[in-house]
Amino acid sequence: MCLCGFAGSPALCFYLQLPNSLHNGYTHNIMQCEYYHIDAFTEKQFKGNPAGVCILEKELPQDLMLKIAQENGLAETAFVVKEYGRYRIRWFTPDIEMDLCGHATLSSAYVIKRFIEPSRQEVIFESRSGALTVTFENQLIKMDLPARMPVKTDLPEEIAGALSIQPAETYKARDYVLLYGSEDDVKNIRIDRKLFDGINLDTGGVCITARGRDYDFVSRFFTPQATILEDPVTGSAHCSLIPLWSKKLGKREMTAMQLSRRTGIIYCGNGSDGRVCVAGYACLYSRGIIETGT
Repeated sequence: MCLCGFAGSPALCFYLQLPNSLHNGYTHNIMQCEYYHIDAFTEKQFKGNPAGVCILEKELPQDLMLKIAQENGLAETAFVVKEYGRYRIRWFTPDIEMDLCGHATLSSAYVIKRFIEPSRQEVIFESRSGALTVTFENQLIKMDLPARMPVKTDLPEEIAGALSIQPAETYKARDYVLLYGSEDDVKNIRIDRKLFDGINLDTGGVCITARGRDYDFVSRFFTPQATILEDPVTGSAHCSLIPLWSKKLGKREMTAMQLSRRTGIIYCGNGSDGRVCVAGYACLYSRGIIETGT
């Protein structure tokens, strides 16, 4: 019996109750679900941002989803359940549940299109940030996400003291967005982790950005008090970067690069209805089964 649902069969997430004889007199419920490890915002393995994608038949308990995300050890794990023609999606870091994650949403859409419903031209995810529509243009995956235009603000001392280079301007939406004078500043900045972890930004982080030489703009993203300090490619941060740079550059269509060690390319569009288009490619690293007892 195939448990994984590959080769075009429906996604599976189910519980098996094993007899006492198999577990020394104890009865265990075993949960199994399809699991995919996807590299997002890249066309090559080992680049972009890795995300875990769990395809579920029904939603799991929140504490179990967090434990799975911790065990995966990736920046984000998405948990996806099909409901009434749409998909409910939740995102977990190894530390907390997130309000929005771009690269794990892009990865989930990639999995659905390639392995679950290849004929789909559109996937709608229901999330904590509302309905997120994803469309496919050949291999390019285009996400319609809420714009979060940042506003000018002061930089908290805990953040300023942790930066080896100070920004020219500071903005804030969910995340702090720090504007720098050059791409080299973004590349070369160093973070004092001990000082940086003195502030808790909940689901937010600190995005540093500048005009790019080969791209319209570049960025990096850091999260204080997080297991993973620097996020390789942060789709949700572009919900703020896109409207900000669109206004500064006078452009609606832009291409951006995130300058982490892995790097990633983001194709950006600024809409007129409070939405942004965050697009990119993805590729499969691995797939298999998660099995855990309850």
